Parts: sequence; C-alpha cells; structure tokens
Amino acid sequence: MSRMPKERMDKALEQRKTISEEDLAKVKALAGMVKMPRSFLFKDPDEYGMKDWYALAIPSDDGTPLEAWYIPAKGGESDKLVIFNHALPMCRAGYPGHMGEPWSNFIEPVEIDFVIQYKHLTDAGYNVLTYDFRNHGQSGAANGGICGVGQWEWRDCVGVKKYVDNHPRLSKMTVALYSQCLGGVSQYAAIAKRPELFENVTCMCSPLVPNMSSVFENLSEKQGIGQYQELIDLEIMKLGGFPAVDMSGALWAHHVSLPVLMWQLRDDAVIKNPQDAQRTFDLLSSKDKELYWLEGTTKRFEDGYNWFGRNPGKVLAFLEKHMK
Repeated sequence: MSRMPKERMDKALEQRKTISEEDLAKVKALAGMVKMPRSFLFKDPDEYGMKDWYALAIPSDDGTPLEAWYIPAKGGESDKLVIFNHALPMCRAGYPGHMGEPWSNFIEPVEIDFVIQYKHLTDAGYNVLTYDFRNHGQSGAANGGICGVGQWEWRDCVGVKKYVDNHPRLSKMTVALYSQCLGGVSQYAAIAKRPELFENVTCMCSPLVPNMSSVFENLSEKQGIGQYQELIDLEIMKLGGFPAVDMSGALWAHHVSLPVLMWQLRDDAVIKNPQDAQRTFDLLSSKDKELYWLEGTTKRFEDGYNWFGRNPGKVLAFLEKHMK
C-alpha cells in the first residue's frame, strides 16, 4: 500500500503535463482533504447538563497523545461503555461548520453535534469514552499532519481499547463501539490488525463509512475534473498521504464479524451511494448486520452525522439488544 502502480503513476504524470491551471487548482483542493483545518471544541458535556465527566489523555498505539472525554452514565457510572469516535474533519464535539470560515467552506456550512448524542447514550445508562483522532481536535500531531483515513488512525483505535482493557474499572464493563466515517474505516483496520483486542466487544454502530475512491470520483465529477483520478492520487501522495484506494472501509470490512448497525444516505451528495455503501456492507463478515438507508436527503453533514442526535431510538434499541 501507499504506492501507485506504475501505469497509474505514468498516467498521472501525463495528466500533469496537459491539465489547465484552473483544473489543477481543483485537483489540489480535493487532495487537500487529507490535511484539513482542525475542528475545535465548540461545546462540551456541560452544554447538556451531563455530570462528573472529565478530560484525559490516552496514548495511541504509537504514542501519539489523544485527548478524550469520559462521561459516566446519568445517575452514576454503569457497567456499560460505548467507545465513540468521529469523522473527518471533525472532533469529539462535532463540527463547527456553522461558525464561519474555514469550516463553513467544506461540504456543508452546518453544525454537527456529537455532544447531544453522548447525552442520549448517558441518559440510556451508558458510559461514554470519546476522543479526538491524531491531527484532529486537541490531539497530538503525527504523520506530517496528514489524515490517512485509517492507515495510521487504526493505531488510535487500538490505543484507546488498550487503555480501556488496562483500566481498573473500564476493563470490567461491557463494551460497544460507535465508529463513524474516518472512525469506521480506522476501526475496521484496527480489528483486522489486532483482532484479539476486540473479541470482547459486543457490537458496533458504523455510520457513514466511506471508500475514498468514491468520494474523490463523485466530487471531482461534480467539478468537471473526473478524468483526473490518478493525478488526485499523486497530489495526495505528494502531501504525504495514500492513494484513495488504500483509504477504504471495503479494504478491511471482511475482518469485521461482530454485530453491526450501519446507516448511510441513499442519495449522498459526497459519495456514490447506494453502490459504495452497499459494497462495504456486503463485505462485512457479520452474521448479524443491518444497513439502514436515510431517504429524502443528499446532506451528509446536516442529516447523516446528526441523524442519531435527532433520532436516537433505533441506535438505542440496537445497543439494548446486544448489551443486556
């Protein structure tokens, strides 16, 4: 991985010779998705009256410090834990697209609120451990500030699970995962690379997991530069990242066998759905799995990432079923 086949590299170099400056700027902007401005913590659990939460730092498997929150269940710590992670380019608070540039310039200028989702979970009796991936939020910088969409971030998933397993109280809890988008790809890779760590996980919510080839194909076609996929890969690699095909939930999905609830937008403006999501879902080895389609919207940010916050019932029922 991380090497382009020679024929793709040759094609990228030929494209570079003939592309217009205007189109090259669009190609570089798309490639720049792997190095986005950090989202900031624009709210915390106090916003919704959650009590006794605290911040902590957890080392990734390679030592990168990950900033985190631990939020106990309403009424006092329970014996059930949900490990929650975020999407690109978000943080544990969500996404401040409603707070102006630079965040309002990316995809949709809207707020994504993860903190209300923690409120749903803690009200239902779950403790929550949530964290910023490397190069996101307040966590440490690594890998030149580039997002590998799973290729490095799987180490963060591993580090957090090892922290839980070594903790005197958390290690005794029943554990579920909430692993979305970047976090879903990373979690699949972590399960593939360290399966023994996740054998005791009961289930996983897996929203909006992408394959980055589909993201770049879809967005580039909308900008009239769909013929430049090889050049987009080259520009990502020049930044220090990986070809799109290596940043993919489908790459690792067959290693996942625990119960999974996935949801996706059928008409996602960012990803070529439903084909892309269906392919990843079909590759999951889980016998107990469901793909729930969000209908009537194209807005991945507004309606996809906020869906659980606005419609908690299905997720809570899934967790209740598997964490009794």
